Amino acid sequence: MAIENKAFRHRPQQQAGSGVKCSALIVAAPHSGSGKTTVTAALARYHRNLGRKVTVFKVGPDFIDPMILRQASEELVYQLDLWLVGEQGCQELLYRAAQESDLILIEGVMGLFDGTPSSADLAEYFNIPVLGVIDAKAMAQTFAAVTFGLAKFRENMPFSGVLANRVNSDRHGELLSNSLPDEFTYYGRMPKDDSITLPERHLGLVQAQELADIDSQLDQAASYIANTKLVNLPEKVEFFSAQQTAQLQGNEQALSGTRIIIIRDAAFSFIYAANIAFLKQAGADIIYCSALTDKHLPDGDILYIPGGYPELYAEKLKTNVSFINSVQSFANSQKPIIAECGGMLYLLEQLTDLSGQKFPMLGLLPGKAVMQKKLAAIGSQWVNLSMLCQEQTANPIMRGHSFHYSSAEVSIEPIAQTTHHPSERLGEFVYQHNNILASYMHWYLPSNPSLAIAMFNKSGVTSL
Repeated sequence: MAIENKAFRHRPQQQAGSGVKCSALIVAAPHSGSGKTTVTAALARYHRNLGRKVTVFKVGPDFIDPMILRQASEELVYQLDLWLVGEQGCQELLYRAAQESDLILIEGVMGLFDGTPSSADLAEYFNIPVLGVIDAKAMAQTFAAVTFGLAKFRENMPFSGVLANRVNSDRHGELLSNSLPDEFTYYGRMPKDDSITLPERHLGLVQAQELADIDSQLDQAASYIANTKLVNLPEKVEFFSAQQTAQLQGNEQALSGTRIIIIRDAAFSFIYAANIAFLKQAGADIIYCSALTDKHLPDGDILYIPGGYPELYAEKLKTNVSFINSVQSFANSQKPIIAECGGMLYLLEQLTDLSGQKFPMLGLLPGKAVMQKKLAAIGSQWVNLSMLCQEQTANPIMRGHSFHYSSAEVSIEPIAQTTHHPSERLGEFVYQHNNILASYMHWYLPSNPSLAIAMFNKSGVTSL
């Protein structure tokens, strides 16, 4: 099927044999909830247990699945998205992974063809074969029809085969396998097993750090891989350098001598691994702390509060008075604070949870937020932050995404509003208040290195 996709118009032609080869697979499905994360994590843990280095990526902007995948592989998990990360950014991440890995696994997002760009786009762009995970618990010959659709809907997309998920009997597995034409590889089945089922909540899976038995769950899931054809490494794919080894474009030490404090705990954990790597590459010193257990902030120049689940820990957050006082003192000293989504809610005056209980927050940003059962916003987006650029010729666009179940009423005028990709409808507001820069938007810092450097300038956003 022909597609209109800008990412394929100027795709560079690479000379075969000039790249690095590594076994690779994209784990995709017809729809969300098919078991992609469980299967990807099981594959990663199985091959890691054999002593192989497994690098796992996640298509799209999700934060929670990468936590599970990192636990399974014991390696950092980066996002791959042809729009958010960029074509060259994805290419360079894959090239570096291929140089040091035995296996690259990429968990898809939503259904295989869903989104702009989709998991299928990534598969075709980099010629990485797709493993289709099909929830076949209530399926017989239709399994073959779904497989046919996944494999044939896009003419140029490489397809490796299918795995039947939540299939408990050998007889059922045989029925599914026998329904497939010979051209499709049937890799086997994963049973429906509550002991490996990952619990969910409103923003997706429960975080890995909250699951006491996560390692035993992953080992149990990996044991099922041993009974499939996935015990063998998939075919090798050749990956090429994007010839863009430095994302900072000459600003490698622009943040040298800057100590960036990042709140990272169960309440605030939604942060791109690429953001942390970017800040370190720029020369910054990263210091972590917890708003739940630490009594005060460590010494630093900038405070970065990522998104997370402040609503689940509101009681504990509000009772950690000494930490709150420390953050307020930090703000009063006019040091910069960068806050995203849940981090922004923490800065507000009040947060109301789903039960209607009201919790006082830091009061550094005028406004209130209320949790709701209905999804408030989701999607990739970009924002023009020209007011933060020192030079008129500078690129003012930062890319990112949002995903939240709360609504906030902030009592100041926003400095900007995001635009959704690809719909171009208006999205989240961006607020600047004294030394605070905050938004529901999660910034993807490598999407604009120069602007990111300006945002994390220890002189503060008011002086940019």
